[in-house]
Amino acid sequence: MVDYLKNGFENFKNNYYEKDRSSIINLVKNGQKPKAIMIACSDSRVDPAILFQVKPGDLFVIRNVANLVPQYNPDGGLHGVSAAIEYGVRDLKVKDIIILGHAHCGGIAALCNNFNNKADISKKEATKREFIIDWLNISANIKNNIYKNDSLEPLQYKAEKESIKNSLKNLITFPWVLKSIKENKLNIHGWWFDLEKGELFSYDKNKNTFFNLYKSY
Repeated sequence: MVDYLKNGFENFKNNYYEKDRSSIINLVKNGQKPKAIMIACSDSRVDPAILFQVKPGDLFVIRNVANLVPQYNPDGGLHGVSAAIEYGVRDLKVKDIIILGHAHCGGIAALCNNFNNKADISKKEATKREFIIDWLNISANIKNNIYKNDSLEPLQYKAEKESIKNSLKNLITFPWVLKSIKENKLNIHGWWFDLEKGELFSYDKNKNTFFNLYKSY
């Protein structure tokens, strides 16, 4: 069942590792020094390494359902995303954090379905999904910024972008993220990838809109 993965590793070993072994060994000896954190969705169709053609050591990637960032909440619980952000900012000293959302996100689609039904994600669903319900509720408040009468696809696109904006707001609730931004040591970005058209959009806070990053060159 996993032969395709074994074959893929063999291809990596022969065609990448062997040809660039010195770079890999350098990363082993000197550690990683990525310039950016990318918070991306777990969706199998949206792989940051493929999308941006980066090499090992270039990006510190955090992937989760719907590319969400929770608010700062050091309550002693298990916070994998927050821990990864902390490590990237405070230890790796990254210069940029990019939240990468995308079209046709399954997690955001679940939120949209509940918006259409004029209801939040219900705890009744917890019997079907034990973890994902609470996780998606990180972005439940975006419903206030969405036109409920939009058709599903425009509604979902808007929701995906509003969720990115919500996660950007949550990022600056982390005191050391906000401190680094104020000291001009860190920049944060919200990007949205149109899977069908192969277009990348970036959030402009001043204009409160997403612009085509590729066509802006």
